[in-house]
Amino acid sequence: MRATLQAVSDRQFDRVVETSTVPVLVEFWKPGYGHCRALTAQLERVQEELGLSLLILTMNVEENPQIPAELEITSLPALAFYRSGQFTRFIGGLGEWGEIVKQIRLESRR
Repeated sequence: MRATLQAVSDRQFDRVVETSTVPVLVEFWKPGYGHCRALTAQLERVQEELGLSLLILTMNVEENPQIPAELEITSLPALAFYRSGQFTRFIGGLGEWGEIVKQIRLESRR
């Protein structure tokens, strides 16, 4: 069984990210984009792999344009990493769950 990722809105975003006791990875996606669907499936595997050591959130950019605009996101899907409530960087390796896990582990150690 795959992990279920938590959807977040512009309105909830700051509260959820800032109060998280673990690092947060946010997937910014758009309905109908095949790459976004594929990445979501990989992120479910990442969530299974890392369990409670990471919170993965998803944000539909059509319904929630504020946060993606603040981050100047211009291509989708995009992954943003937060630690202690602060944006640290975008995560690459989209679609390769092993590479995503590797980058998250490296970023979490900083």
